[in-house]
Amino acid sequence: MILADFGTSYSKFLDLDTPDPQPTIVPSKELKSQTRVDLCTGHNGHRFSDNYINELIALARGGEELIKEKNYLLLDCGSRDIKYVIYENGKMKDMGWNAECGASMGFTIELLERYYDLDFKTMQVPEKTFSITCGVLGMSHIFDAITSGVPGDEAVARFVKGIAINACRFAGSPEKIYLSGGLCDNPLFVNSFPCQVVPLGRFVLLAGLKKAHLLAKNKS
Repeated sequence: MILADFGTSYSKFLDLDTPDPQPTIVPSKELKSQTRVDLCTGHNGHRFSDNYINELIALARGGEELIKEKNYLLLDCGSRDIKYVIYENGKMKDMGWNAECGASMGFTIELLERYYDLDFKTMQVPEKTFSITCGVLGMSHIFDAITSGVPGDEAVARFVKGIAINACRFAGSPEKIYLSGGLCDNPLFVNSFPCQVVPLGRFVLLAGLKKAHLLAKNKS
């Protein structure tokens, strides 16, 4: 039984038939057209499987599996969009998805890190920030700042902080966020949130797929 989360930039796989199943990651651009899995999610998923689960449902199931609290907000920040689920008393209360305000957010951050040869693991959260409502359009703030004399790394750090603040506002500005997605590995991004953040990593949706599979198996 092979599960997969087909993301914009990276695809994650989990083979439940192996003795000790461990997730693997493959750049989505390297996927072969003949790739097939048993159950999947992600906006590219329909290309690779006949059994597809909506990303918000996979995220919700992943939260149920990984978070022990009954009241929480789980925010997924991907390469292409941002989405969240809210649980109250152990039950789904609300969910949201935004591919506009979060447009190419994760992809843009990774692109900037490579272009400016930066290491987000060593960069400090800046005091100032930019007002960002879109990952792509927000890059103009970086170029304007550099033109005015702001160092490139400082300008990018302000951009990343602005992205984090925008994501937090989209989620309703909670006091605590459980974070899902590849940006969990970006300390600058995580520490730029104006609230407490608990990173869960990039395999939350895989955990959700696994739980959905087991639930369906138990019913049959």
